[in-house]
Amino acid sequence: MKDIAEQVDRWRREGRRVAVATIVQVERSAPRGPGAAMAVNDRGEVAGSVSGGCVEGALVEEAERVLESGEARLVTYGISDEQGLSVGLTCGGTIHCFVQPLYDEFPVLAEALRRDEPIALCVEIEGPDRGATMLVRRDGTSEGSLGNEGLSHRVREDANSCLARGSSATREYGLNGQPLESGVRLFIDAFVPRPELYIFGAVDFSRALVTLGRYLGYRVTVADARRAFATRKRFPDADEVVAAWPDEFLAQAPVDERTVICVLTHDPKFDVPLLVVALRTNAGYIGAMGSRSTHERRVAELRAQGVSDDELARIRAPIGLDIGATTPEETAVAIAAEIVALRTGHPSGFLASSSGPIHRARFQEHPAPAV
Repeated sequence: MKDIAEQVDRWRREGRRVAVATIVQVERSAPRGPGAAMAVNDRGEVAGSVSGGCVEGALVEEAERVLESGEARLVTYGISDEQGLSVGLTCGGTIHCFVQPLYDEFPVLAEALRRDEPIALCVEIEGPDRGATMLVRRDGTSEGSLGNEGLSHRVREDANSCLARGSSATREYGLNGQPLESGVRLFIDAFVPRPELYIFGAVDFSRALVTLGRYLGYRVTVADARRAFATRKRFPDADEVVAAWPDEFLAQAPVDERTVICVLTHDPKFDVPLLVVALRTNAGYIGAMGSRSTHERRVAELRAQGVSDDELARIRAPIGLDIGATTPEETAVAIAAEIVALRTGHPSGFLASSSGPIHRARFQEHPAPAV
């Protein structure tokens, strides 16, 4: 939704009627995951994509039916036939899409996305009030209703949990919000701010990693104690460039489970104090550049600082996957690939040498898109 919110809001302000199609569940492989959205207006104009082209044409027709009837619809697309004549996914998966008229709460959602504020969109996709929507903020306040206060109260609690974890979810409830019962199914689409990527060391490798970090949806900060190197001119694509001692900066910076810390200086006077601070955080990824011998010396100094073996095991060093990278750009690809592999829980390696499904099975929960 983040990708299309501005266009949809423009259509709304122009007086256009709009239908929104959102993936609410994925089975097996699919080009995009839950939360991917596209919109269609009453002139047949389209914004966004849910499958990279496999089912968009069929969804446009569904959206036109929704605009005509005013009633939301839950539609499913599975595998297409061998000739590709039927509508479906050639990758062999199944997606469930909820198509609904643009909801009254959309302006509030669009404003929250513009302000980079965490917010959850809760949509009843099956039940007596199908299409009912409610927005939930981190402070527990909400906009809209799901038909009765019992259900709304329970969903507010679950939406806050999704926002805290940075994940979206599909949930079933009893008609009045009773847990462990069925009758109502909701999709809770949690939008959270971009996770932080901290790159320490204003070097050529950092410049390449800034670009890939932005592509992966991170808010990228480059920090270096050397003011001559830590300049906006050298890193124009970074969200922030900071001239400060790395350990002092990180000690004051926001860090959570989605945070990525990349130490690219391979200079012990910077690295050791910085890694001591980094290992006290709950950052999801901590990587350090340098040869194996450099890291062995670094480990010895960290142990002398009181760092335990369990803490040392959190450091990915030498940083990145082994893909034979030599240039800054190739090295940035290797680092980015390792970050993605750890985030998704994949063992990495060549797809051609493996068997089984390409995409990890997606069940009830999935990472939320970054705001």
